[in-house]
Amino acid sequence: GLGEAPFRRFFEQYRGHSISSTLVVGVPYGRDDGASSLVYLDGVTKATASVRIAHESILAATLAVAREKMQGLAKGPPAHPDPDYDEALTWQDLVDQGLVSRRLFTNGEVQQAFAGTVWADDDPEALDDPDGAYLDLWMVDLGPPAIARAVLDDDSFAELQNFLTISPNDEPILVVDAGRHGLVSEDFVRNTSPDWLSAEQDGLPVALRDADLFVELRDGVPEGTAMILRTDRRLGFDPTREWTLNVLAVREHGSFQPQVGTATLAATHRTDERFFTRPGVVEPVAPWVEALRNRASDLVVLSVFLAALVAILGLRMNSFAALPAFTPLRLGVLAFMTAFVGWWGQGQLSIVTVLGVIRTAFDGGSFAFLLYDPFSLVIWAVVIVSFVLWGRGLFCGWLCPFGALQEFAHQVGLKLGLRQIEPSALWDQRLKALKYVLLAGLVLSVFVAPSMIDTFAEVEPFKTAITVYFVREWYYVVYAAFWLVLGLFLFKGFCRYVCPLGAVMAIGGLLRGRDWIARREDCGSPCQLCRVRCKYGAIAKTGEIQYSECFQCLDCVQIHDDAAQCVPLVLANRKRGAA
Repeated sequence: GLGEAPFRRFFEQYRGHSISSTLVVGVPYGRDDGASSLVYLDGVTKATASVRIAHESILAATLAVAREKMQGLAKGPPAHPDPDYDEALTWQDLVDQGLVSRRLFTNGEVQQAFAGTVWADDDPEALDDPDGAYLDLWMVDLGPPAIARAVLDDDSFAELQNFLTISPNDEPILVVDAGRHGLVSEDFVRNTSPDWLSAEQDGLPVALRDADLFVELRDGVPEGTAMILRTDRRLGFDPTREWTLNVLAVREHGSFQPQVGTATLAATHRTDERFFTRPGVVEPVAPWVEALRNRASDLVVLSVFLAALVAILGLRMNSFAALPAFTPLRLGVLAFMTAFVGWWGQGQLSIVTVLGVIRTAFDGGSFAFLLYDPFSLVIWAVVIVSFVLWGRGLFCGWLCPFGALQEFAHQVGLKLGLRQIEPSALWDQRLKALKYVLLAGLVLSVFVAPSMIDTFAEVEPFKTAITVYFVREWYYVVYAAFWLVLGLFLFKGFCRYVCPLGAVMAIGGLLRGRDWIARREDCGSPCQLCRVRCKYGAIAKTGEIQYSECFQCLDCVQIHDDAAQCVPLVLANRKRGAA
């Protein structure tokens, strides 16, 4: 509920920082005296989880690019502890096999690091006992259960496993200082990134965070300051390859606003491969193949539906139209199509696709984007074939979800007894030209205002009514609802007069190879019944069918074959009866 602005300000903080820096979300605890290797990013209040997810996603993507492009390191799936591998081990076994790393830094070594600086005399203990232990660092990876069991007592081991169940991508690392360094400053806050500790692998930072676990160690494990750190393997950390833990030695010079000096003490560690397993490398699948797999069941249902519909309209159209229950059957088909093709399958075709194809062709780009939506692509293929068979009618009359919604609105209006509005023949023809004007404007916008295409395409209410189920800004909802309410009084006003996609379908219908609606010599002269009944105004006074406006509703086909409705047939039957 905070909006985008706070997150945009958060993301701006990444600008200018090196990928080699250790970036953490939070604020420095204690006084910010520079005695830390961390770079702090201020988070967004009340959006901790969102910020954390965004931060980890940015780090993962950036580090992946750095490893693969800058260093040429092709990273496969990260190694993770093998839960099925077990081995009886003791602490001494871990030490003997190199599964524990130890690095001892004496006071004298640290003193040498500060020699010749203003901090050279600021650690009296180091001067008095140069051979004493300043940092006696022990490191061991607790991710593998066999190793963790050798280090932790039974209760602590169980607690660690519970932690890993909640955070399965984290690698827990135990660090113990048996010296006097202490690992963290006195201002350290648990469950945050330690200010004096950082890590790196392959020259890139490894994010560390305190796991906030209180554990008991087994006998034999060195006593001292101990903490379990966690790092996310998804960010590229591989525990089987050598990595470095950097520990800051911090000194202060002066009492009032002291100068802070640091020296980095580095220790390396790796864990044997036998404790880990790696998922098989998944070969990348082409996006269109993945899309096909994800929509397989939907595509089967869609294909059966389209095949049945085309077969009925192509082979049994007259018989279908002659059924007494034709109207309920047609409305049932439209209902299924709206629910399944439209709302469930998101197969509402749109002028946006047409404009995208035009722009891609103009730019000489790839049309592969069409393959990412195989569901709609199948519908497009059937519609294009239908241009040759029927013209625009199959899509506009049977396969457009929003068109179906308008037809349902018309049926409701009839049931309510609402007075129907029908423009005069002159105004009907004038209004039908409007959709071509809108189409021309949209095509022009592809070249003169390409950034505005999506905005201009909102002349279609399809996105609002079908794609997002009317869950949108109020003015889009009002616009879509307007056409449906108008449909109570005016039959399919949007489809007939405004729809730019309908204009495309009409143009595509010029490929029609036949006049598929049967006519008689009496059609138009003198009989005008089909023209009067046609709600689309697609029949001229001469009886000629204007296929560019025909939505394949089959009302005229039904009349043509019905001896009780077709006037020429009625008259012919009367003559035979009189004879």
